[in-house]
Amino acid sequence: MIKAHSRRKLSRTSSHRQALLRNMSTSLILNEKITTTMPKAKELQRFVERLITLAKAGREKSFRSVSRDIKDRKVLEKLYGVISERYGARKGGYTRLFNAGYRKGDAASMAVIKLIQ
Repeated sequence: MIKAHSRRKLSRTSSHRQALLRNMSTSLILNEKITTTMPKAKELQRFVERLITLAKAGREKSFRSVSRDIKDRKVLEKLYGVISERYGARKGGYTRLFNAGYRKGDAASMAVIKLIQ
């Protein structure tokens, strides 16, 4: 029996993919809304939701886990201050994806991913 893989490779090596998700999550937390392709947005959604859930816990171990992925100090402060308070009572679903049509150059499906207010 062949098992399905749980994540998209996005035509990148694992280190490139990890760097891409870290950079995009930093931008999403800082700006609270970004536009990207649909497959990247779906992977980013999983990545950011995990970071927010860890930040809500507020423990030192979770801080180390999150700071491994988010290097910007200003973004970490926002994540542990504003965002963890905003989603304190929420059990999940911190982001929302919107279809944004197709990119003109290569007709890639685009998406807007934003943090829920």
